[in-house]
Amino acid sequence: MLFQVRLPRVLTAAMAGAGLALSGVTLQGIFRNPLVDPHVIGVTAGSAFGGTLAIFFGLGMYGLFASTIACGLATLVLVFLASHRIMQNSLLMLILTGMILGGLFSALVSLLQYLSDAEDTLPSIVFWLMGSFASASGDKLLLLTVPVALASAVLLGLRWRLNLLSLGEREARALNVNIHPLRWTVIFCSGLIVACQVAVSGSIGWVELIIPHLGRMLIGADHQRLLPCAMLLGAAYMIVVDDLARTLSQSEIPVSIITALLGAPVFAFLVYRLRRSATHHE
Repeated sequence: MLFQVRLPRVLTAAMAGAGLALSGVTLQGIFRNPLVDPHVIGVTAGSAFGGTLAIFFGLGMYGLFASTIACGLATLVLVFLASHRIMQNSLLMLILTGMILGGLFSALVSLLQYLSDAEDTLPSIVFWLMGSFASASGDKLLLLTVPVALASAVLLGLRWRLNLLSLGEREARALNVNIHPLRWTVIFCSGLIVACQVAVSGSIGWVELIIPHLGRMLIGADHQRLLPCAMLLGAAYMIVVDDLARTLSQSEIPVSIITALLGAPVFAFLVYRLRRSATHHE
């Protein structure tokens, strides 16, 4: 029981939390904006559409994983093509493209929900979209761990370059940093992490937004220390959230509800502290 059910669930939650926190902090670094998260580049909505499509057609666990990853990465490719070919690598246009695609895929998810069988398929889609680790298993843990570990290793290896990129494009170029390949490597790795997390446990929000802020409050903005710290905080936070989801009521509460209920007031408090600190500096 312990090794077949509990341990895979705890490790899956920890891996998902660490990956989401790492994705959030790296994206905030390259966009130089503390309000950025993977939703901005559209990968969360694209992955959610892929998973919903797999559930709609009854493709099974491996089909769901493949469809979620494929749609998430396809979203990144579309954002890259629009940004690189049409909009000249503008950060603002990259964000706008991601938001447009995110809105489109969210609409397609709603369409599939509308067309689904209300007795069988629709409840499965809704519960999966709200996020849960109830179906965690050794196979799912392996499917999550391998790509997330590889993408995390790349991002951790680039963390000193993120410090240079967060200074601004002009300063980074002066320090001989090749900006566009670095930016897209970070976006691709972050998107892969999020797509794998969505495939295994559904859409989970707020983690990638608040954990980087907590990490900066604890150790500062140096990415060489911030990235490992954010991963540890994200893993611990997600384990606690999953425990709350299992124990607060007789039926399990979807994880995204807990993260939203905890994340919104925490984020409001962090914004208040940042504003107060900025006022004192003035």
